[in-house]
Formats: sequence, C-alpha cells, structure tokens
Amino acid sequence: MAELKYYIIRRILTFLPTLIGLTLITFVVSMLVPGNPARLWAGGIKASPEVIEAVKKRYHLDEPLYMQYYYYLRNLLRGDLGVSPLTHRPVITDIMSYFPATVELAIFAELLVILMGIPLGIISALKRDSVIDHAVRVFSLIGVSVPVFWLGLMLQWLFYYYLGWLPAGGRGPAPPRIYTKLYVLDSLLCGRWDLFWSNVAHIILPAFTLAYIGVGMVARVTRSSVLDVLSSDFVIFLNVKGLSRLSVLRHVIKNALVPIVTILGLEFGGLLGGAVITETIFFWPGIGRYAVQGINSLDFPAIMGVTVLIGLIYIIVNLAVDLLYAVIDPRVRL
Repeated sequence: MAELKYYIIRRILTFLPTLIGLTLITFVVSMLVPGNPARLWAGGIKASPEVIEAVKKRYHLDEPLYMQYYYYLRNLLRGDLGVSPLTHRPVITDIMSYFPATVELAIFAELLVILMGIPLGIISALKRDSVIDHAVRVFSLIGVSVPVFWLGLMLQWLFYYYLGWLPAGGRGPAPPRIYTKLYVLDSLLCGRWDLFWSNVAHIILPAFTLAYIGVGMVARVTRSSVLDVLSSDFVIFLNVKGLSRLSVLRHVIKNALVPIVTILGLEFGGLLGGAVITETIFFWPGIGRYAVQGINSLDFPAIMGVTVLIGLIYIIVNLAVDLLYAVIDPRVRL
C-alpha cells in the first residue's frame, strides 16, 4: 500500500508541469493562427478603432506574448479559464454546460466498445484461422480504416432518411428534473419512459459512429493478447490438469486484460475529450462542438480551456489505467 501511495503522489506531482507544457504549446500555436482576434471580438469589420483598442487592453492583447501567457497561467492557477468573447460567459461555465453531453455520449460509446470489441476479439482468437476469425479481422480492419465523417453520414442516410427509424442528430428532450445532467439517466430517475426511449434513440447513431473505430482496435488487441496467453506454458498445464474449457478461458482472459485495459482507457480518454467530427455531424451539443465554435471564432479562452480539460482528462485516465494494472495483475509493480 505504501508503494502504491508514493506512486500516486509522484504521478500527481507531474500534473502541473505537464499542464504547463500543454498550455504553452497550445498558446504558441494559437498565436500563429492568422487573424485579428481583437477585431473579431469587437464586432468584426464594422468595429471602430477605439472599441478594438479597448478589447485589446481588456484581454491584454496589447502586451507582449510572454505577458499574455503569464496572465493566462495566473488566472488558470486560480481556477479562472477566462471569459469567452463569443458567449460572454466564463469559459468554465460554458464547459460545465457542454461537457455532460460529451460524458453521456462517451459512456454509451465505451459500453458499445466493451460489449462488442472484447467478445469479438476472444471469439476470433479461439477460432483462429477459421471463417469467423477472418470475418472478425475484416470487420476490425474496416473499423480502424473507415473515415468517421463518411460513416456518420451513411448512418444518417440509412436510419433517418431511408428507413426513418432514428433521429438524424441533436440531443434528446431534457427531462423535467435534472439530477446528473445525463438525460438518459435523468429520464429514468424521473420515471419518464417516453423521454428515456427518445434520448436513447438520439444517442444511438453518434455513439455507434464513435464506437466503431474503438471496436475494431479493441477486437484486434484482444485477439492478439488472448493468442499470446493461449500459447503460454501455464495454459498447457491447466489443460493437462483437466480443467474445463470455461475455467481455462477465465484464466486466459484475466491474464490478457492488461493491454486491453490500456486501449480501453486511452479510448475512453479520447471520447471524453470530445469527438469533434462526430459531434459536428450529429449536432451533438458536446465539448467537441464547443471547441469547433471557438476555433471558427478565434475564441482563444475557449480553445485554451478545452485544451486544458482534454489534457487533464488524459492525465487522470492514464493514472487510473496504471493503477488498474496492479489490481488486474499482481505481478505488476508500480
């Protein structure tokens, strides 16, 4: 336990320099983007020079770049991500408004990845070089190769335009009372089954679009990991002892979980970071769509705020994955 505690402390101490490096790179890149943010924030080409100068002073845009970065870091350490010139609200307020939709979409997509990717990978490994194995491998290859925007548009054409089964996009109706800001769960908590099924219908297409790529990756990793374990000496020993096929498979899956957990963790971190293309195609009001709005309007506070959020998510997810290693496989020493 002491070893685990010291490991957690060491990882937490790396949070701040990692985030500082992340904000520095993003800040420098954002400054290289052509355009005059002060003019845009002041109202565009019709803005008067006086208003533009006032905007520059308000956001420290008239000062050197290192001073602008200093002010940003100072506010960030205070928990202040700045005010969005586009929405005229604190960026942290905007993020808290958009982020629950991304969390809900990420959870559904991750569940689909787990429920489809892992079983397909296991079946493919157990049926090695069979027709089933080849079919799963082709399915996985398509999953990691197909463009997300094309898949999303094809799903919209098939299930909305042609069959009329599912909505083309947007988030479902909000329940009468908000408990978690996750509409599907809140609809259940309110006992509104009509809203529950409506929200599920709205989330199916974007969740599957996000999940399909992850399913292909997880299936391939699972297949490879299970095959490695099946060829190990302890599996041969278990078969010699006469254990049932189900018991052997249980041991195999447990020993094959480490790389699977790694890819699932990274996948979930990416989903929580906002799927820009998917959220844009399906008009999903999540953090990815908010980031696109910020980029299109040169909303630097929003861009920087989303970047810090995504970086923090990846740091936390990586820490959680590393800790899970010790739980899954006691041979792993942190």
